[in-house]
Amino acid sequence: MPPKIHRVEVEWHAVTYKTLIVYASLVAAIVTAGTFIVFPSTYAALTRKISGAITSGDGGDTPASQTQAKFVNLDGRVQVKKVNSVQWVDADYRTALDKGDLVQTGTDGVARVTFADGTAYVVKPGTLITVEENSMASNKPTSVAVRINTGAVDLSTPNWASAGSKAAVSVEDAKAELRPNSRAAVKTDKDTKESEIVVSNGSAQVQRGQEQVELTQYQRANIPTSGSISKSDVLAPPELLQPINLTPIIAENPKTTAVHFEWKAVPDAASYTVRISTTSMFTKIVKEAKVTSGTSVEISGLDPGDYFWTVTAVSAKKLSSDVSEPYKFTLVAQGKTQDMLLEIQSTQLVGHAVEITGRTEPGAALIINGQAVPNIAKDGTFRHFTEPLLPGEHTIVVIGQNRRGGTNQAQVSVVVPK
Repeated sequence: MPPKIHRVEVEWHAVTYKTLIVYASLVAAIVTAGTFIVFPSTYAALTRKISGAITSGDGGDTPASQTQAKFVNLDGRVQVKKVNSVQWVDADYRTALDKGDLVQTGTDGVARVTFADGTAYVVKPGTLITVEENSMASNKPTSVAVRINTGAVDLSTPNWASAGSKAAVSVEDAKAELRPNSRAAVKTDKDTKESEIVVSNGSAQVQRGQEQVELTQYQRANIPTSGSISKSDVLAPPELLQPINLTPIIAENPKTTAVHFEWKAVPDAASYTVRISTTSMFTKIVKEAKVTSGTSVEISGLDPGDYFWTVTAVSAKKLSSDVSEPYKFTLVAQGKTQDMLLEIQSTQLVGHAVEITGRTEPGAALIINGQAVPNIAKDGTFRHFTEPLLPGEHTIVVIGQNRRGGTNQAQVSVVVPK
């Protein structure tokens, strides 16, 4: 018998990619229609999300990372409680602030908060604030505001790019709104609940209910818990003269060297208070002197290092001016010998900054206008850009110290055009 042969027949049907796409689209349409009929609210929410995702890249809205307020200076203890959290956390430079967030500084804490529109709030020690408003949008007026629950805040505004932009700070039942290029100090007493605002530059409007008070430079508004808001003039802050800002002072023995501080007289000032700190936020005061006669004082007992100093004028009625703009100086110990190579080879204006190139000894340390030079080549050549300078004539001072303890100093004059 011949062997029996088993046969298997296979049939198939060819389907093109086009046909698959058509069937998939048909199934998606049926599911979408069913969702709309059974869950209309869910369908609407889904549609809004898809629409928002599609239109988010058209430039109409500013990314969140560019609209949040950020810390640009932190000193001492500063904590933040986010609006959707119950815990306080230590603030750092990565912390972004949104509407409703709380910021609290300790007795030694100071924080500078900058909003995306350039408005800056300096939160003083022992202060609790709430971010009340942070409205940012491209090509539209901005609006920022904080509320002082207790403590003090300094507020400064830039020249906003969009007309109609606003920056405000509120206390109790009153609100102060600053205009462009203005600066003011606002504080509230946690016990009496009374508040005050002092305008040191520009102007502001203080409003409580139907009551409005206009403030200009060197004017104060006292806001009592009962009664009307009162307005008065205040002393202007002193203008500092010596040491010149960012100047280095070389002394053989800094600890016993008397540093000369001088400022311009303020009309109606009966005395002045000089404060010296190792921090730009003045959280660590190392020296304080009250001057009742004249406009200068000699202060000694300072170790080598960087320092900041300010002066406050006080009237016969014990009313204080705003604090002067802080100046910085560097106290440097002179080495045993002046034998050190230091040459300035060229200076070049780059905008309002100055590019300085020169040569010193390998391994030496340099300070230019109070700033350390971070990059010195192995052969001693260096290139440094100063911070932007105001229009006018400036003397740039370069001081250095080599590994043998020797020091040297060089300076050059530059003119920054308007």
